[in-house]
Amino acid sequence: MVYQLETPRLYLRQWRADDLPAFARMTADPEVMHYFPKTLDKAESDALASRIQSLLGERGWGFWALELKETQSFIGFVGLHVQSAEVVIPQTPFVEIGWRLDKNHWRKGYAYEAAIATMDFAFDTLALEHVFAFTLLDNLPSRGVMEKLGMINTLQDFDHPSLLDLPEEKKRHCLYKITRLQWRDGKSH
Repeated sequence: MVYQLETPRLYLRQWRADDLPAFARMTADPEVMHYFPKTLDKAESDALASRIQSLLGERGWGFWALELKETQSFIGFVGLHVQSAEVVIPQTPFVEIGWRLDKNHWRKGYAYEAAIATMDFAFDTLALEHVFAFTLLDNLPSRGVMEKLGMINTLQDFDHPSLLDLPEEKKRHCLYKITRLQWRDGKSH
């Protein structure tokens, strides 16, 4: 069973076949993929969506497809992903929160709105002790969402292990963290 989440404007749900063309357009867009190693062609995008969908099916949670209620359209994904101990990132293993949205839906608060529901799920349903997030050092929009969520920079910057052959600005990441207690304290204000 795949959990589904809902916010005032959004559904976080399992992926569907009709999401794939919109996702392929997103992952081929240089603006959307600016903070990622490269744009993806249709085959690479479909393979990524298939992996995400499969992980959702296995765990019941993961990177959910993000649907805008008003238009019933796919606008990206938001959710959780497990970083295993084999991945050479500070503090692994951990569960991370992440997002990627179509550029037409940036700066409307959708990532933050969906991330709140995701954090509530992580701490209330999964009973996690903490959630992490990471991004390129210069990805100020994503860092802004992390900070708005109350996440704290661990100051453990790292070179992403699968990006070591890229230039410094494409491999150096910052790591953010929030504990269940910090999340609950932040929500009570």
